[in-house]
Amino acid sequence: MSAPLSAATLTSPALNELQGLRNAMRAARERAIATYRENLRADGLLTELRRIVDRTLVALLERHPLPEGATLAAVGGYGRGELYPYSDVDVLVLLRQPPGAEDEARIGALITALWDIGLEPGHSVRTVEECMAEAARDITVETALLEARYLAGSRTLMRQFETAMRGRLDKRAFFHDKQLEMQQRHTKYNYTPYALEPNCKESPGGLRDLQVILWMARAAGFGKTWAQVARAGLLTADEARHLRRAEQAFKRLRIELHLLTGRREDRLVFDIQPAMAKVYGIEAGGARRPSEMLMQRYYWAAKLVTQLNTILVQNLEERLFARPGEEAQPIDEDFRSLHERLDMYRDDAFERNPTLLLRAFLVMQQQPALKGMSARMLRAIWHARRRIDAQFRRNPVNRHLFLSILQQQRGIVHELRRMNELSILPRYLLPFRRIVGQMQHDLFHAYTVDQHILMVVRNLRRFTMPEHAHEYPLCSQLIANFDGHWILYAAALFHDIAKGRGGDHSELGAAEARKFAREHGLAKDDAALLEFLVRQHLTLSSVAQKKDLSDPQVIQEFAALMGDTRHLTALYLLTVADIRGTSPKVWNAWKGKLLEDLFVKTRRALGGEIPDSRAILENRKEEALGALRLAGLTEDAHEALWKQLDVAYFLRHEAPEIAWQTRHLYNKVNSETPIVRARLAPIGEGLQIVVYVKDQPDLFARICGYFDERHLSIQDARIHTTRHGWALDSFIVLAQGTPSEQRSLLSLVEPELTQRLAAPHAAGPASAGETVPLGPRQSRQSRMFPITPAIELRPDERGQSWILSVTASDRTGLLHALARTFVKHGINLKTAKVMTLGERVEDTFLIDGDTLNNARSQIQFEQDLLEALQ
Repeated sequence: MSAPLSAATLTSPALNELQGLRNAMRAARERAIATYRENLRADGLLTELRRIVDRTLVALLERHPLPEGATLAAVGGYGRGELYPYSDVDVLVLLRQPPGAEDEARIGALITALWDIGLEPGHSVRTVEECMAEAARDITVETALLEARYLAGSRTLMRQFETAMRGRLDKRAFFHDKQLEMQQRHTKYNYTPYALEPNCKESPGGLRDLQVILWMARAAGFGKTWAQVARAGLLTADEARHLRRAEQAFKRLRIELHLLTGRREDRLVFDIQPAMAKVYGIEAGGARRPSEMLMQRYYWAAKLVTQLNTILVQNLEERLFARPGEEAQPIDEDFRSLHERLDMYRDDAFERNPTLLLRAFLVMQQQPALKGMSARMLRAIWHARRRIDAQFRRNPVNRHLFLSILQQQRGIVHELRRMNELSILPRYLLPFRRIVGQMQHDLFHAYTVDQHILMVVRNLRRFTMPEHAHEYPLCSQLIANFDGHWILYAAALFHDIAKGRGGDHSELGAAEARKFAREHGLAKDDAALLEFLVRQHLTLSSVAQKKDLSDPQVIQEFAALMGDTRHLTALYLLTVADIRGTSPKVWNAWKGKLLEDLFVKTRRALGGEIPDSRAILENRKEEALGALRLAGLTEDAHEALWKQLDVAYFLRHEAPEIAWQTRHLYNKVNSETPIVRARLAPIGEGLQIVVYVKDQPDLFARICGYFDERHLSIQDARIHTTRHGWALDSFIVLAQGTPSEQRSLLSLVEPELTQRLAAPHAAGPASAGETVPLGPRQSRQSRMFPITPAIELRPDERGQSWILSVTASDRTGLLHALARTFVKHGINLKTAKVMTLGERVEDTFLIDGDTLNNARSQIQFEQDLLEALQ
């Protein structure tokens, strides 16, 4: 440990005193950190850093004394005796009466000196009465003041303050206020300790939760340490050891974050995770990154804190708000209702009969009046979790109970989540245990694998609830007529259960699902459907977003894969729930429409309706003509335009789109000036834009360049060239902002894009021969977990065109860069399907051109594409 600051430091000339203090403090900090590096004792470093600042402050007061009769106290974490390497130094200047001009000058000089010597003070200046008033108004202030610790000045005033704080403390009100404060904080962090970039101090399951428990216990008189709280009967000795170990782990993590970043940083952001794994000496294991292994350790620790936090809060509540006269209500021979919570008759119930570990959750589902489990019950389940072994899993009674939990009418999501939190679900389903806290570095999942899986189950359940029917009406309608909802929930449990193993997780997961079905005695049809859903859970999304749904052959092939409407319906429901459970950024109305279009067309094919291109064409034309008549156009107004459009145009556009485009173009078929029209997309999100202009080689690249400038994200592009050489291109683009802000864009897009296209050479950046400073911008997540760019170029089945598939990390200007590569190689773009999954793009283009007919030029084209993706 460091030596005290010497008095010689303070006898330097006045000009050098502050610098001397600063240098001495810095040297003492460096020695303390060096000692920590040798022993890794978190408490030792936090205490020594606090002592260094204590000595520095006392020395500083010799040069900048307090006002007469005042007290200097440490508050907050510094008052508690802990100081992290880059934390603020929170101090309270306590006065006998409001400060006069001289007092304010003294205090101002002291605070300035604190900054000058390199401390970052958080300070307040109050009388005892003002402290009491602030504490009454704000529970955060009250908590900080409860941690107050004497540093210098009047001890009498400090004792008066401490007496006043004890006198005003209402332990029941304090408990309620801290509980509410904790709930608000948990809401801010979405009630989950499993955020991909958690805050080790503030996130659920972090340091703050541990501090809150000790504050509550201290205010209620149950002790200041985990050992004291255990002796008071609120914790077992084993639980106290677990919490102490978790607390030390989180303290070390926060220390390392400060030291690694050189600032006050409490978030484990993506940029830091690999370096932090290196600090902890974690090496890659199999298919998993060191950062993934680090984060899984973090999530297990946070999960433990969350479990014991729930038990402790309930124990405190029962002690503080005892209801001795209230009798328990019997439920059956094993369980009872106590204070509207599930409780058991015997402390050793789960040890005597481990089967009750599953039946407890089934009872929770079957008893709507229960509001939760008692702390006694939660503790007993948590301690008995190791009774779930191979013999337990082979027991037919337990297998029946688990299926029954999935088959209940209510409480499925709540109880699965509770089973996961109490480590029952991962112990019963062993493959599930491997993905608890498993990160997903595919750049579009916002949750760990286990939390994503439970989110998918939750989304499926919402389809069954009338209060949510307005969200996805088709899904609600389909699931209402689907027999055996529980198979969908089982498929959700298994669809990503093999993530992180390496290999195809769909195939590996299907094998796990097949094993589960065999062991649990599922009927043959149910087992086949479960395995099918897990194996194919990515297929519907892939076909919808990568293939041409106007092609009858695509629909026929997909229908053959589905086999019947039950398999199709189940896969559609699982797919929607799955995409919705990845990240708020991934789902949008356009993706929803693609999935629904594929579902509807395939259902027709499975119903025996063979797609007939001619019938579809005539029906679509007739529907469009009806809309044009309603718009007031004459019977033959459309003919000049439609003569220039081929079958592919009518198959790729729905009747409302055909009518909308025709209304704006019927009398401008040979327009020499560009025509741009925009409207709010009928799908309910984004803008739909149509461009009509004489075709030119760099058209798509220039349009993409404009969209990039306006920060409009292209979701779909349908490229069409009329028989007489005009481009008729339509786009679905998403814009940031509210619907009203998107509407305001409409009046800008039309004139701006028209002007850009009317001056092809003056536009500069659109020109194929010039270098465009795209300035790629990637998110931190993309930089830390980059996707290796990949392209696949293959001829379509008819041999008339080529299909180009592109996968890469998203960035500003990416589509523009690809389009300019097309221009460079004389590639004609027929249609584009653009899929953005969080930070990952998977785009598919239908193209042709002479370049593709020569092996050497095709290789050069692919090389240039890869360069554009870098």
